[in-house]
Amino acid sequence: MYRRHFVKLSGATMAALLFSRLTHAENSNHLINTPDEVWAQAGAEWFRLKAAGDSSFTFNDTEVILKTNGNALGVYVQSSKTALTAVRLKWKYRVKPATKVLGDHWERSYGDAAWKGADSGTKNPWYVLLNDDGQTACFGVKTGCSAICWWGVNTDSIELTLDTHSGGVGVQLGSRKLHAADIVTTRTTATENPFLTARRFCKMMCEKPRLPKQPVYGINDWYYAYGNNSAKLIREQTTLMAGLVTDTNNRPFSVIDAGWAKYSPSLPGDGGWADDFSIPNDKFKDMHTMAGDIVSLGMRPGLWTRPLCAKYNDSPSLLAPKIPGRDDPKNPVLDPTIPENVERVKHNISLYKQWGFEMVKHDYSTYDITGRWGFQMTDSITTPGWSFNDKSKTTAEIINHLYRSIRESAGDMYIIGCNTISHLSAGLFELNRIGDDTSGKEWARTRKMGVNTLGFRMPQHNTFYAADGDCVGLTTQVPWEKNKQWMQLLAESSAPLFISAQPDALGAEQKTLIKQCFAKAAKIQPIGEPLDWLINPLPAKWRLNNRLVEFDWG
Repeated sequence: MYRRHFVKLSGATMAALLFSRLTHAENSNHLINTPDEVWAQAGAEWFRLKAAGDSSFTFNDTEVILKTNGNALGVYVQSSKTALTAVRLKWKYRVKPATKVLGDHWERSYGDAAWKGADSGTKNPWYVLLNDDGQTACFGVKTGCSAICWWGVNTDSIELTLDTHSGGVGVQLGSRKLHAADIVTTRTTATENPFLTARRFCKMMCEKPRLPKQPVYGINDWYYAYGNNSAKLIREQTTLMAGLVTDTNNRPFSVIDAGWAKYSPSLPGDGGWADDFSIPNDKFKDMHTMAGDIVSLGMRPGLWTRPLCAKYNDSPSLLAPKIPGRDDPKNPVLDPTIPENVERVKHNISLYKQWGFEMVKHDYSTYDITGRWGFQMTDSITTPGWSFNDKSKTTAEIINHLYRSIRESAGDMYIIGCNTISHLSAGLFELNRIGDDTSGKEWARTRKMGVNTLGFRMPQHNTFYAADGDCVGLTTQVPWEKNKQWMQLLAESSAPLFISAQPDALGAEQKTLIKQCFAKAAKIQPIGEPLDWLINPLPAKWRLNNRLVEFDWG
């Protein structure tokens, strides 16, 4: 079943040769070959497993089993006594130095996405694309997997690491067999460029995305209020922007961001860390009335929340251990492996639906679980040595359970994940914030976090979820000449368009463009395609609505 097929192709490109030597055909699918080496890790120690037939590798109580699952190669792990921290599969292949490589990010991206040279020190989360200007070869894992996965492209090999930590220690599987991941692979067809190949590959990785019924667009108060919001401000902003809406068949959202919930006594006035996300503060008072007001003004109500934020006086037994990044006593975090805590999260999400909100944006869960932002997950996902209350589930499984609980309690409300693990969000949330925050204060940040993110994660749009590149921070501090280009890109790419508009920054020209962009964003459009992404980390040439548009990002 796992025989190697070494195909000699006259004049073959590197990517085609790579794909042919690392894969084999089975029925109508291409599957990756059996790895040349299989390793496992306990603590910091790696040990090599020995082949026990075509599809099994063992060492003491640890076994890795490979099984064909349709168009994928499933990876299953058993380890009754050893607390495993990782499994690594290695395929020998000499990768040419000129190869361009594109990986994904753990959660949001941070302005650093690009096609780069092969580097053995780089972790490529979830999937990796290899391009030689002629073809593109793709290797990845299906979304919703039970391990945190990344690919390494070395001079003499390609590796897949499946992180099975439970918090900062190895998972204790006991008698359980872990279905860690399903590996899929493909390469460019005759009619595809790298972007189209990447989109098709994303569809292979996520076979059942959960997408909005209509394109999503609207407003958000964060990038001019920055938490200093109120019911009065939301009503005024919604009234102002609703006057620019022309499509009554697909009305926009008015999303209330951080600042609405009951403040913690330890952090009075801090909307990003509330004491109770089921109780509004005195600036809002009645959220059911607030949601109804937004509807009466012509928009759909949305709400921001932080699900793992604990109360200032919660019992220590409910809290996650203190680790670097998660050790401020004023910011206690709920342990997501404790059923009581998950029930609290579910209660809050279902409460928002009862209030009348139609979309919930939940934030910070990756940071609250790991104590790190995605760009800090270089050596490891989190600080080693600590554990959740439940050590029998991998971190990926714990996150999957939290996400599914949010999905279940949300019902038909739309969910936007923010600071969520991208590959675990796909198929569960209708929208996902794909990059770090843009800005209402500095254009350079919007250019870095917005333009770069949209350029390199656009293949995930409407294949994983609706890919939210974040807001247009339309304020007097950001040059209009730049902001209007960012607005146009969002409005015409088919990605969600959210505008965070300071009233003082809205003149006649701004209102005219917003009205036009709202009308475009409300309708189904072709997927925007970055045309120069192979060479430009800030793609400036785009195909939008079947025409070439060139931007000057400055």
